[in-house]
Amino acid sequence: MTTSIEPSHSAETGEDLREQVRAAARRAQAAAGQLALASRAVKDELLHAMAAALVERAPEVLEANLRDVARARENGTPDGLVDRLKLSRERIDGIADGLRTVAGLPDPVGEVVRGNVLPNGLQLQQVRVPLGVVGIVYEGRPNVTVDAAGLTLKSGNAVLLRGSSSAAESNAALVAILSEVLVKHDLPAAAVQLLPSSDRASVQHLITARGLVDIVIPRGGAGLISAVVENATVPTIETGVGNCHVYVDEHADADTALRILLNSKARRPSVCNAAETLLVHQDIAEDFVPRAVAELRAGGIAVHGDEQVVRLGGTGVLEATEQDWDTEYGSLDIAAAVVESLPAAVEHIREHGSGHTEAIVTDNVRSARQFTARVDAAAVMVNASTAFTDGGEFGMGAEIGISTQKLHARGPMALPELTSTKWLVFGDGQVRPAN
Repeated sequence: MTTSIEPSHSAETGEDLREQVRAAARRAQAAAGQLALASRAVKDELLHAMAAALVERAPEVLEANLRDVARARENGTPDGLVDRLKLSRERIDGIADGLRTVAGLPDPVGEVVRGNVLPNGLQLQQVRVPLGVVGIVYEGRPNVTVDAAGLTLKSGNAVLLRGSSSAAESNAALVAILSEVLVKHDLPAAAVQLLPSSDRASVQHLITARGLVDIVIPRGGAGLISAVVENATVPTIETGVGNCHVYVDEHADADTALRILLNSKARRPSVCNAAETLLVHQDIAEDFVPRAVAELRAGGIAVHGDEQVVRLGGTGVLEATEQDWDTEYGSLDIAAAVVESLPAAVEHIREHGSGHTEAIVTDNVRSARQFTARVDAAAVMVNASTAFTDGGEFGMGAEIGISTQKLHARGPMALPELTSTKWLVFGDGQVRPAN
């Protein structure tokens, strides 16, 4: 499914909406100038206060979220997407813990990346600095609202949040709380702003606000990300599309492979690091495929198999189409195929993967090394679940997203990835000689 960012019919269309977005960006620029000077102590205290406020005011957030969830169900939203939208006490506690984790991380701003003294006595330092104004375009996951705010504030940036209309009330409640905490700490409320979501045109105005917005990060499905990347004039970082594979090598331990497979697929099937395709080496397929299909189906997972998986898996296995190999289900579905070799598995991943996370299960060191060397992805797992591709699991705190591109940032994006650098040059009167 593709996502359009062309205007829809609403009262917020036209020049008024464009100016509303650009005015928010100008306010964010001013706020970013203040945040860039904030000390780590100030930012950490702010994040702890935000975490406490979210927990204290959880009932009003949950009330707003219930309205969003009810509306989503009335509109026939698939269960996987409703799960992304839904908040609970436990999830709010987790979101608050994410802010506390970020507060405990080193502040990247001012870090010296490298430096040296030139023969002429000039002292050079390349230091980390905030990006400035960061735009986030994302779908129905209100936890992103807080994660993005926490990471951008800690890295000295202001953020413009353009969430989904499906989470409009949840996002508004969350941003209202965060804004109040900012003001109480003598920081500008404009450091965290929620853009209108009732009209898709606000996305277009955000991603073309060159000169006002420094970078845009889309988080969501392939359609949303493609629409932003293809239409943006503001620099963009691609994140999140996760057509992830688990390849079970001929040298794999079957019990280990089943445990990893089930965790990769079923732990939270709606997230981008969930496995969407199982690949099995032909030399173990006769034994492994029936066991894998039985375990998957027992977990309520529908298996879409190629000819050999259909033959070995028995009744109930759906016949896979070409589209299945390229599908990020986000649901309790998985594609499955038998491959003749490790190179064949790598070729399948090259053709159908999204560059997010790929996993091999094997007890053979040579197979592991070949797989990690040949597979081109942001994260490659050896004998571990794809579910570990996550900023929190990598020790980075709450992430802004998983970058699947190769410039600026790749993999989980946390604090260092939300900074740029500048060169500081210290001299004592040096001038450059004429050529």
